[in-house]
Amino acid sequence: MNRKTALLIAFFFGAGLIFISCAGMPTKPTEANFKAPAIALESVQVTQYNGYWYYGGNITPTKGKAGANSAMLPMAFLFNITNPNDYPVKLDGFGFTVAIEDFEVNMVNAFETQWIPAGKTNQLTVMSIGDVHQTLLTLLLPSHEQVKAKNTTPWALLEKWWTEIPNMTVPIQVKKGAATFTANGVQKVIPFAATY
Repeated sequence: MNRKTALLIAFFFGAGLIFISCAGMPTKPTEANFKAPAIALESVQVTQYNGYWYYGGNITPTKGKAGANSAMLPMAFLFNITNPNDYPVKLDGFGFTVAIEDFEVNMVNAFETQWIPAGKTNQLTVMSIGDVHQTLLTLLLPSHEQVKAKNTTPWALLEKWWTEIPNMTVPIQVKKGAATFTANGVQKVIPFAATY
């Protein structure tokens, strides 16, 4: 083999190694290549059900003072979060408003952070705890006109929701959602919404 042939073989072999090593290098996150992760509501579950009840402060309790007390309705919202990027991204903020039949009744936030690998999907569960009394106040004050427009009463809505939500026969919405993602100093806030 002559020297010229040996140099050509060495050149192509070296170029091939450089190409292979560059192809395996991770993409560096930039504003231009940061794709928005996809957020999908997988399920909503009532994690504990204690029925529908409410009592005012005029009730005499066995111990302590009565106050206004009512049944709670804890719900778990399970989201699938898919990272379409060629690099991992960090979820660093997640919040939304819970709505029942378009009535906004609660705001929730998830404070833990998590890394989502490149091209993978993570799951995030966010808990929401509401009670009859808190929801009643929402229906009486900020949602008063909306209740009136539906030609119903707060008490009728509350009883319907507390008795039908465990069977998932009432639409539950995620509204005004915002998720914050970061990667190598690049940050994006992604809006999201869903109905279950």
